[in-house]
Amino acid sequence: MRPWPRSLAGQMALLIALALFVAQAINFGLALRDRAEFRLAQATRPAATRIADALEREARDRRPLASDRGRVRRVAANPISPTLERHPEVASEMRRQLGELGLSAKRIDTGFRAATIAASDTGERPRSAARRRDSRTMDVLLIAVEQPDGAWLTINSPWPRPGSRLLWTLLGQTAILYIIVLVPVLWIVRRLSRPLRDLRTAAESFGSGEAHTPLSPRGPDDVAGLIVAFNALRLRVGGMLDEKDRMLGAIGHDLRTPLAALRVRIESVEDEADRAKMADTIAEMNRTLDDILSLARLGRPSEPLTDVDLAALVDAVVEDFRDIGHAVEFVEADRLPMRLRPSLIRRAVRNLIENAVKYGASAEVRVEAGAKTVAIVVADQGPGIPEDRIGDVFDAFTRLESSRNRETGGIGLGLALARAIVREAGGEIRLVNRAGGGLDAIIELPR
Repeated sequence: MRPWPRSLAGQMALLIALALFVAQAINFGLALRDRAEFRLAQATRPAATRIADALEREARDRRPLASDRGRVRRVAANPISPTLERHPEVASEMRRQLGELGLSAKRIDTGFRAATIAASDTGERPRSAARRRDSRTMDVLLIAVEQPDGAWLTINSPWPRPGSRLLWTLLGQTAILYIIVLVPVLWIVRRLSRPLRDLRTAAESFGSGEAHTPLSPRGPDDVAGLIVAFNALRLRVGGMLDEKDRMLGAIGHDLRTPLAALRVRIESVEDEADRAKMADTIAEMNRTLDDILSLARLGRPSEPLTDVDLAALVDAVVEDFRDIGHAVEFVEADRLPMRLRPSLIRRAVRNLIENAVKYGASAEVRVEAGAKTVAIVVADQGPGIPEDRIGDVFDAFTRLESSRNRETGGIGLGLALARAIVREAGGEIRLVNRAGGGLDAIIELPR
């Protein structure tokens, strides 16, 4: 079943088409009813009038109606065979018509048959030999009226078959209405929806870090005014984001300068153990500062989209961890070209591997290509995460490890930054506890 269209043009066209269809269906029903009433009147009204005239002539001329000639014939019994098709609506209407003419009937019967009726059978007197030889095929309805004295009056009445002409006429009218109404409406809606579609595309791509030209105001005045307002809003928001980037750059510079000075000054500390701890603290502060600045700037990345081999990129990250002695393995995968921001994706994968080796001692990384998505899976052998806390670990500065020891818990920005990077790339990140123990951190990217 086709879903309801989401576009404005599709919804408008469908609603108007449905409205026209309902209107034409009602019109068709009314036309069929009128046609049925006309056919009923055409069959009963002349028959009732002829019966009344025949009875009047019979009373005036004192000559009884014949049983073998004339339009109205008198017979002793009901001549309509029980096998013929009955039409009770005709009998009911015939009784009403006779009542209006002041005639009463005990019983009225009808019978339908398709036959070749000669002119003499209908009581018509031919005017020439050619007319006597002429016969016409018609559907007739035999009407028999029982009089109070028990005799029957019979008459043949034409009974036209329901034809398809009315149906084709209404279908033609419907087609004309659809053309006259739908074509202008579709043109108007398309003129309205095209600038709205461009506006939606511009809104979806805003903040991707790419340069955008202002949209040209098009369409009706309301839509053009909306586009002008969007252009102005984008300029204001862009100016605020630029100011934020400049401020973050200044903060980063001002913080790194004293950290660098501290790094130089600790060289004068004689105790080697204290000097090493101080150096680790400064390095941790630098990493924290990098994470905070990266998370704040992620909405406006400066790195352009690049065609890279995702499998090679992930393998290079794993190789970096192996070089510093961590137990990280990469499952070989085929070449997988992707268009993404490599430095950001590399950072997201690195953050997941850091968590894996921190809590699970080792990690296995693999790349799984699907029809529409690509998954980067980082599997560890750690204790996993409680199901009710999986959603919390993606919040910034959230740690499941209750102590404030940076060696075991960090500051809680790794997963938040990884999810922000993946979502900026149009993907999603999720954590899944394995049944046999351990945790799978999965990055899913669209192909």
